[in-house]
Amino acid sequence: MTVRRDFQEPARNRSDLVIGREELFTAAREQLGRGGSVLLHGPAGIGKSTVLRALAADYAGTARTVLRCSATESESHLPFLALADLFGLVLDEVSGKLPPAQRTALESALTGRGESTLQRDGLALRLAVLSALRVLAADGPVLLVADDLQWLDSASAELLGFAARRLGDIPVQLLYAVRTEGEEYDRHLGACPPDTLAVRLGPLSRTQVSALLDHRGYAGLSRSTVRDIHRTSGGNPLFALELGRALAESPARPRPGDPLPVPTSLRALVLSRLEMLSDEARRTLLVASAGARPTLALLHAAGRDNAEAETAQAAGLGLLATEPEGPAVRFAHPLISAALYAEAPAQERRAAHAALSTAASDPIERARHLALATTGTDPDVADRLAEAAALARDRGAPSVAASLGLLAARHTPAGHSPDADERRLTAAEDAITAGEVDLARDIARDVLTRVTVPAERVRAWMVVIEAAGQALADVDAVFPQALADAGDDPRLLSLVHYQLAWRGLVVEGDFAEARQEAAHAAELAARGEDRRTELMALSFQASVETLMGHPDAPATIKRALKEPQDPYVACHHNGAGSARFRWLLMSDRLPEARATITTLLREARRRGMVESEVHFLRCLADTELRFGHCGRALDLAHESLRLARDSGIGEGASAMLTSLAEASAGDVDRALALAREAADHAEVDGDQMYLSRALAALGYAQLVAGDAAGAVRSLRRVRELEFGLGITDPARGRWQGDLAEALVRIGEPGEAQDVIDVTRVHALRLGRESVLAVLDRAEALVRAARGQQEAALAQLTSAQDRLAGLGYGLEEARAAFALARLRTRRPGPASYDEAARLFRRCRALPWLRQVDEAAAAGPAEPAVAPAPTLDALEGLASMERQVAALVMEGATNREIAARLFISVKTVEATLTRVYRKLGIRSRVDIVRLAAGRHAP
Repeated sequence: MTVRRDFQEPARNRSDLVIGREELFTAAREQLGRGGSVLLHGPAGIGKSTVLRALAADYAGTARTVLRCSATESESHLPFLALADLFGLVLDEVSGKLPPAQRTALESALTGRGESTLQRDGLALRLAVLSALRVLAADGPVLLVADDLQWLDSASAELLGFAARRLGDIPVQLLYAVRTEGEEYDRHLGACPPDTLAVRLGPLSRTQVSALLDHRGYAGLSRSTVRDIHRTSGGNPLFALELGRALAESPARPRPGDPLPVPTSLRALVLSRLEMLSDEARRTLLVASAGARPTLALLHAAGRDNAEAETAQAAGLGLLATEPEGPAVRFAHPLISAALYAEAPAQERRAAHAALSTAASDPIERARHLALATTGTDPDVADRLAEAAALARDRGAPSVAASLGLLAARHTPAGHSPDADERRLTAAEDAITAGEVDLARDIARDVLTRVTVPAERVRAWMVVIEAAGQALADVDAVFPQALADAGDDPRLLSLVHYQLAWRGLVVEGDFAEARQEAAHAAELAARGEDRRTELMALSFQASVETLMGHPDAPATIKRALKEPQDPYVACHHNGAGSARFRWLLMSDRLPEARATITTLLREARRRGMVESEVHFLRCLADTELRFGHCGRALDLAHESLRLARDSGIGEGASAMLTSLAEASAGDVDRALALAREAADHAEVDGDQMYLSRALAALGYAQLVAGDAAGAVRSLRRVRELEFGLGITDPARGRWQGDLAEALVRIGEPGEAQDVIDVTRVHALRLGRESVLAVLDRAEALVRAARGQQEAALAQLTSAQDRLAGLGYGLEEARAAFALARLRTRRPGPASYDEAARLFRRCRALPWLRQVDEAAAAGPAEPAVAPAPTLDALEGLASMERQVAALVMEGATNREIAARLFISVKTVEATLTRVYRKLGIRSRVDIVRLAAGRHAP
């Protein structure tokens, strides 16, 4: 029997559970699955009830009986109310099976009839509750579900605690949720069995709050607004949803820098306590709420002479957190500060800011408070704000600079130079640097509705394009308008052609066009004396040439690094330093590459360049992965992905790199999911370049997962994409060795050899030593599949030594693993110890598991490809059969061409197809077929 009492959750809320609660939900579900009990605890609004309902719904099918209650504060004084909720509907089922004294005690407590109470007949009633649970459990498992345990009436709580401590092996489980506001939850464990799992629900991250708001339909909020919601709510999902609802219902969105509107539903949570403050204490807290980092000293400087006593009064009411060791004045929750500020009259808020404009020691803070204390336009205030924005920019706080720049524009009077829109565009550019692309795009679009000056219009168009990120196809219509506004001004044209270079690469997938546009942009910028754009264009040209394997790449990098340099370009993710890093990495100069990218990352962080930080974290992770420091790479990749999701910048690329790291050091299933996510991002953005990278990551993850056929499908598509893009440098994606290995695994050694041969030509031309070593490792597998064991062993040994010398730790370990597998097929002792040691050194856990499985499986049968027979010739096309027959007769390629009236190149191409179809390597193998045919 299952008792369901008003506990059906609306379907639309069920998926709130998975947002930020996956791990704890899994842990709680596993505890219930083991027959244990669970206590969920955390502050109000943190999501306990949502998780409780979902767990109860998830486990309800396992339990025969589900007993439920949900207590409230207003009813907590009524004795036995929770007991009546739990047992009221099953009383008739159990009462007849209880001893008379227990039955009388329980019926009296549940119905209010009779004289028996917990005080008068306590033992009988306690035993009655325990016996009732035993009776129900005799027919199947029982689950007790209680929400808001803190409001349980004391009589019911005591009875349930008595029973819980004595359940033993009886199949009765408890699922409770209790509110804890800073105090320990231990006292609530008295109502639970001894082995209860206590699960604390903490605040959500900014990304999780964003996902929750999207799920509830508040998807139109900018990232800066979501950031403010997360900060104000403290990560509390209920508070975040209420703030999101208030914004959605508000006719006007707050301007950047303005406080969020705090809805009445949330103000009520704190205003009752605020009303207990004296008027002076409330004014002191208002000054504290207006300050960025309030201290007692700051409050004194702002004229709050009795700050100590007034903040102590607030702390006693739970409005401020006590900080015995520090000078900071900290609100117990950000919502208290927001509600206090929102409730204050505008005049009082301006007075608080006016006091802080002279009290604050930091010039940026003084300027901000001055602006918020001033109404209307004021050129002096506007200039001070613009200066403060420049200072924030120099300090590496572009988000603050953007906010101050918008305040400067708001206070800039008409006719002032620079004008308000010029300051708005500077703020938009700062917002781009800070990763607040939604804000930047909105500012630029607004400016474009008014300005007519070509330079300002082109500048605004550039912000719109930059805000699109990889989704440049979405702003295709912008380019003709930007070109028209640029006219014949080389300085303005260089900006547009630089973005057209990116469009050629990302949207068209045309490296040649991208290179040509970048070179043209650099030339225009030089004519217009715009050194920054010239350097950015040269850096992009160098990057494209590096990816193409173009011989001019080193020379272009040198040009991009020539003086005079620009500090912004020097540490930009598309600057010359980044281009040099990519060239070093592809040239196997790993230590130099690591030193370069570490310096770039440090400088990007110092300047607050979020997009560059995301990119450089990803690059450093890639470098560590090549070194074989897989655990370190995984940590860096996760950091990059978290920052990418928080900012909405580079999510696909970071997911791709995290997939590679997960497949090497973490969870292969997670790697597969991330690679598919990255591919989806690239498909949606129309970004063919990153699509090939994402599919290469997917192919690698599939190979590690043991899905060789899936790896072949993914990597064949990568081959097609890169051929279409004109990418010839195998060091760019390094997928060719994985494709060859996967092809061997599915019995296609001929095609694997073709991949190796084609790739080797380019790797030799460009001097890609590590790629050549990986190709040799793959070719050894081809040889082993054809039964050439000794040659395969020699080639693998050489490849492992070369990879070790180049510093490619993971590739070295993979070679050692392949070597161990081959040696197990030979008589005599063989061991996987060396491969295990190398993978362990790399912390390459998925590969280490493969070693353990191979060692446990014992010697493997040689994976020798079946020898081709003459019957296989029947599967060849007519021309292929004719060419093969002439080879069997000993004819040279030139003789075959002459006899069949075709070119020598056609003969060579036909032979390549014959080798692949027959699974052989050379014309010698065809001659052997002929010898077998003529043998007696």
